[in-house]
Amino acid sequence: MDRVDAEAQCLLSPINHTLSRRMFAMTTLAGGFALSTLPVSAQTITTPTDGLVAGEVSIPVEGGSLPAYRAKPAGKGPFPIVMVVQEIFGVHEHIKDVCRRFAKEGYLAVATELFARQGNAASFTDTGALIRELVNKVPDAQVMADLDATAAWAAKDGGDISRLGITGFCWGGRTTWLYAAHNPKLKAGVAWYGRVTSAPTELQPMVPVNLVQKMNAPVLGLYGGKDGGIPMADVERMQKALAAVNSRSTFHVYPDAPHAFHADYRPSYRPDNAKDGWKRCLEWFRINGV
Repeated sequence: MDRVDAEAQCLLSPINHTLSRRMFAMTTLAGGFALSTLPVSAQTITTPTDGLVAGEVSIPVEGGSLPAYRAKPAGKGPFPIVMVVQEIFGVHEHIKDVCRRFAKEGYLAVATELFARQGNAASFTDTGALIRELVNKVPDAQVMADLDATAAWAAKDGGDISRLGITGFCWGGRTTWLYAAHNPKLKAGVAWYGRVTSAPTELQPMVPVNLVQKMNAPVLGLYGGKDGGIPMADVERMQKALAAVNSRSTFHVYPDAPHAFHADYRPSYRPDNAKDGWKRCLEWFRINGV
């Protein structure tokens, strides 16, 4: 076993077997956008695949395999790895495009459909029902293990596991904070408007603000000052908790931005904030070895 395979194997953590014995609800990615996000904005960005290897792949996990979207530069590599974590709406066209944007910057980017065991987010027409009936039923332990499997797979697909990063949006932003406290191999994370405080549940007991002492890698938080779902008081509480342990993690807040300001397919999109956030994201990864 070579060094890359050995390090990749170290990322595979045990998962509670009761989480993996259910039938997988999704075996391929949904096309287009989630029904609950329609209509799609005319500002939606589409990144071409020229010079890239891009498309759907399958990630082996406990109990089966998960569909995912991978984009990387054409060529041998190895390439630094960025795991892109979905919003509550699943791995749809915007998340796939974010992978292509990273690939254009020289990364192997992969977005795994982390709801695949529980259901298809794209089929829901009501956001409230989507959260109650699907998102809230996805265990934190399952997500962490599936991301470990994704990282290990990427290392065998031309990725450099010693340069591993993660970024996520909304639900994926919270997941980014959690994964930074989970994987000691992680180099850096970028969390876009993910919750940092919440009431723990049986399936989702992990709360970012309670995990600051366990952080293995620095996280850049990109947040909107007018986010209706994430009060600035929560952000300030997280900032204080990080400062108390001398963490290198930090925040950048866009005072007039709402939630989902990077989502160019939605009315919440703020082009200037999204462009600046993307620049900060890339710089954060580069200065932290991703």
